[in-house]
Amino acid sequence: MTSEQKKRQYFSGVGKRKTAIARVKLFEGGSGEATVNGLKIKEYFHTVFLVENALSPITLSNLKGRLDIDVITRGGGKAAQSDAVRHGISRALLLLNPEFRPDLKHAGYLRRDARIKERKKPGLKRARRAPQWQKR
Repeated sequence: MTSEQKKRQYFSGVGKRKTAIARVKLFEGGSGEATVNGLKIKEYFHTVFLVENALSPITLSNLKGRLDIDVITRGGGKAAQSDAVRHGISRALLLLNPEFRPDLKHAGYLRRDARIKERKKPGLKRARRAPQWQKR
């Protein structure tokens, strides 16, 4: 994040998926630059699919090239982080313009994917896996 971005007003949103968390800042009047954990988004998410997935709310709301995006993400894998970035961008776009809500909601970008690993229970090998039964 440059010193210029620290002074500019931004819209923030937190996106989550499984154990991945992304804190997103949208800066108006930018050149369309997106950074994730200090790297350009194409360097961080190596595949085109993950980059397009993360930036799909911007494409859906026709704001490509008008916003600068700064993201700090942690936890999960790259795919989960990409979905968390998408969720965070969607929530920040609602603060920018509430009229985007119907389109984002219809696309499913405002729904949080809450599936996380179930905890291990005592007496079992995993969450639900019981020890193998032995007759003798």
